Amino acid sequence: MNLFTISWANIIRKPLNTTLSLMLLAFGVGLISLMLVMENQLQDQFDRNIKDIDMVLGAKGSPLQMILSAVYQVDAPTGNINMKEAQRVMKHPYIADAIPLAYGDNYEKYRIVGAPHKYAEHYNVQLAEGKLYERPFDAVLGAGVAKESGLKIGDTFYSAHGLEDATDVHTNREFHVVGIYSESQSVVDHLILTPIQSIWDVHTEEGDSIPDDEKEYTAVLLKKKNPLAMVTIPNTIKDTNMTIALPAIEINRLNENFGLGMQALGVIALIIVVISFVSVFISLFNSLKERKYELALIRTMGGSRLKVFVLILQEGMILSLLGFIIGFVFSRIGLIIMSHQMEENFHYTLNDMGPIPMEWLMLLITIFVGSLASLLPAVEAVNIDISKTLADG
Repeated sequence: MNLFTISWANIIRKPLNTTLSLMLLAFGVGLISLMLVMENQLQDQFDRNIKDIDMVLGAKGSPLQMILSAVYQVDAPTGNINMKEAQRVMKHPYIADAIPLAYGDNYEKYRIVGAPHKYAEHYNVQLAEGKLYERPFDAVLGAGVAKESGLKIGDTFYSAHGLEDATDVHTNREFHVVGIYSESQSVVDHLILTPIQSIWDVHTEEGDSIPDDEKEYTAVLLKKKNPLAMVTIPNTIKDTNMTIALPAIEINRLNENFGLGMQALGVIALIIVVISFVSVFISLFNSLKERKYELALIRTMGGSRLKVFVLILQEGMILSLLGFIIGFVFSRIGLIIMSHQMEENFHYTLNDMGPIPMEWLMLLITIFVGSLASLLPAVEAVNIDISKTLADG
């Protein structure tokens, strides 16, 4: 019988103690793993969606709300801004590029966004099939929209007023699906893109048009040419209903507030992990008292001190490894649940189920600490008085 078989037999000999130790460790590891993976994937998506956007021009209100609505498409906009006033900012010599957006309608809770073609190009989104929109009420679907809605090229649909409501449907204007974008893991995956003119015309009868003075954008994504733009632009719009929001500042503020809750959960998970290792230590130490006779027999039958030491140490390592594996499975189950919730509420997905580098490090740390927890029982096992133990029976 090899050492692993003996270690495994000792572990399963007390199923209740083993289960308690494993569940504590698995819960702690799973919670930490879930937080690490969520933070990694969300940060990756946040960074991808905010790429090269230095400023956002929009209606006065909460800067964070403006960033969430215009960049991440997960909140209601602060209002609309006059097209001509916005275009003066877009043509400012300190602005390198500008992408105007107009939205306010949805189809089955997927936002219909009026934008120029360079909006999708900004995120390097390629066309998977069909063609790009050219005329008002042409629509190109994000990959996620096409998958979930079942719409395909040649289909038509009506928009509903609002970002989620489906009661006020504009049956007077019909959108035509002309293309579908490939998956990009960006915000475009969950949008329906169309010319800005579509958003203006959907609230009018066919043949009517909105005067230029009344046309509005919802927001404009700006890329600066000169760092002075962040100081100069706000001064040029102070007498209007427009304001500038800086994505980097607002997202840092969001991360700080969000990070407090994550840190609190992390501390709780760490405490649970520590308790689980204490449980492993107590379990092995108590088991050692009952197994002294067995270990003494192993020594008399030729087992060296090293073999006895490795035997006890191995038990702690096996428990740690099993706890980590179960915790990893728990974290992926949690990730699937969280991904479903985020898909329902924000049209964001957490679809990468593979391990991240930090989890490999956590595996090594878990096994190392599990070995430390079994170190004292292993030393005690090595120092057993063989003759006394056998005599006591």
